[in-house]
Amino acid sequence: MNRTATAALVLGCLLATPSFAALNPGDSAPDFTAQATLGGEEFSFSLAKALKDGPVVLYFFPKAFTKGCTAEAHDFAEAAAQYKAAGATLIGMSADDIGTLHKFSVQECSSKFPVAADPDLKVIRAYDSALIRVGSTGIADRISYVISREGKIVSEMEGSSFSEEALLSSFFGRPAGTWTVRAVSGSPLCR
Repeated sequence: MNRTATAALVLGCLLATPSFAALNPGDSAPDFTAQATLGGEEFSFSLAKALKDGPVVLYFFPKAFTKGCTAEAHDFAEAAAQYKAAGATLIGMSADDIGTLHKFSVQECSSKFPVAADPDLKVIRAYDSALIRVGSTGIADRISYVISREGKIVSEMEGSSFSEEALLSSFFGRPAGTWTVRAVSGSPLCR
């Protein structure tokens, strides 16, 4: 294999994998404002404003209406009341356009929590959640963050192997086994 082909292969492999450099507990959460939708109604979501009301659970998902992301949205919708009872704001974010997310908010999130659009990947990249695939403009990787009122990352979980129960327990201090939510069943590639 010649050098050009080898370099292209290596570059392609690098671009097809997630960064694995998620923000760590204790890091400052990048502030952002993004167009969001709740129950099909568009509004501007501000992290700084939401943090004034309490902690924020921010979860990134690759693509609306795919099997894994739909299952994940259903699971978060089921747990939404528990997040709210704990004083937290829950919001999902993907690189989908706001029109797609209007429908996703109603149909798959059951109008229980907002989802935000980041088609230019600015917020997704700021949170080290970009998954760039060859031949694609990029999507969000599956990463969830709990952000404290002070704007610090308290907890982060990557992939589809965690459960909302683990995420709830990691921040709200309630032991595992006392939550009534199901595990996320989506695949990391949102097939």
